[in-house]
Amino acid sequence: MSVSDLEGYHGETHRRLKAANAKVGNIIKITTKTGEVYEGALFPMSEYGDPSHIVLKLKNGYNVGIHYEKTEKIQVVGIGQKPHFTRPPPPPRQSGLPGVSIISTGGTIASRVDYRTGAVQPALTAEDLASVVPELASIAEVEADILFSEFSENVTPSQWKTLTEEVARKIAAGASGVVISQGTDTMHYTAAALSFALQNPPVPILFVGAQRSSDRPSSDAASNLTGAVALAAKADLAGVGLAMHEDLSDRYIVAHRGTRVRKCHTSRRDAFKSINASPLARYDLQTRQIEYFEDHPRRNTNQILTLKPEFDHHAYLIKFYPGLNPEILDAAVRAGARGIILEGTGLGHVSKSCYDSITRAVKQNVPVFMTSQTIWGRVDMNVYVTGRDLLNMGVVPLEDMIPETAFVKLAWVLGQTKSLDRVREMMLNQIAGEITQITSIMEEA
Repeated sequence: MSVSDLEGYHGETHRRLKAANAKVGNIIKITTKTGEVYEGALFPMSEYGDPSHIVLKLKNGYNVGIHYEKTEKIQVVGIGQKPHFTRPPPPPRQSGLPGVSIISTGGTIASRVDYRTGAVQPALTAEDLASVVPELASIAEVEADILFSEFSENVTPSQWKTLTEEVARKIAAGASGVVISQGTDTMHYTAAALSFALQNPPVPILFVGAQRSSDRPSSDAASNLTGAVALAAKADLAGVGLAMHEDLSDRYIVAHRGTRVRKCHTSRRDAFKSINASPLARYDLQTRQIEYFEDHPRRNTNQILTLKPEFDHHAYLIKFYPGLNPEILDAAVRAGARGIILEGTGLGHVSKSCYDSITRAVKQNVPVFMTSQTIWGRVDMNVYVTGRDLLNMGVVPLEDMIPETAFVKLAWVLGQTKSLDRVREMMLNQIAGEITQITSIMEEA
């Protein structure tokens, strides 16, 4: 009997199951020492889970774990199949629909539970996405491809470049819109990256993800993907955005501008919020109506896409906190930093203990920029003496730019020029809606 026949089981549970000639998927009857009888399909066990339990899926659909010390007898009473995922047949294509390219890069929207570890693992292919969400067939003619399969924390600026070039190819091939599936944790970084690297895009380019994997009953994967594809196919939008749930219901998907969106919750469906800005559009999953917010870039097939996909790895984002060791700034400079984004407090402040390190960085031609860790609002370094001191040292305030967006923009700007003056100029010039002129005072729920 191979290890995979009893996937995840080891030690005493493995020994007892092996002695009963049991395999994952078999129908097992377990009689306990107290006379209780459990019958169900033997489930694979998480490799990192409790090694003392045997897991059965009962006929009523529930799973039960039985500690091996409580088992009196284990019997195989039926031959079953090892759990696996079978892609449903794709729905029939409809002619005359706009073409949307789905590019899969991984993440929860393209994941299933891995019973080896008990964790969520990238598993569904991009074709699976189209197959398991049949609603897409009535919205667009979907073409799906896998570019890479990574959790979002593993995506780097090098992959931003690869993704930028792939999106440009899809648009050149005539796509009416592009949807990119990625893990949500760093999706706003990638959305900002493509906002700078893809200039004057003629069609919508929308990132989409899920907070809960597609094999869970509470998954938001299908509704997010449906909304994103509908907006990419039909919305009078252009540019890079991010489409996810607007609230906790399953009715509205909103598209946020790629440079003005941030993940603000670890697990809620409405984790993404537009910061200091309104969303671009809202899609109603029930009525299929699209509502637009304020001014937004419009679809224009005559527009010529400009591709600027270079990013420099020597941009640094450093969050200030009480007691920050200023040697971190010196270490960044020694490591080859070509620019530093400070995520300061309030209106744009850091401790006076950092002054010498900041001064040294500026003197070594490493530009230092200031953002605020408060999320909403904008920096104003003229209000307090600390801000004025930092301005005098050469620190450049970045208005209401989100820190993550500022970091991405700096990496992109450094990829475009080696001129220090040009770096400062480009960081202050609006390129993709990353800076607003007026920040309203508003409350967020």
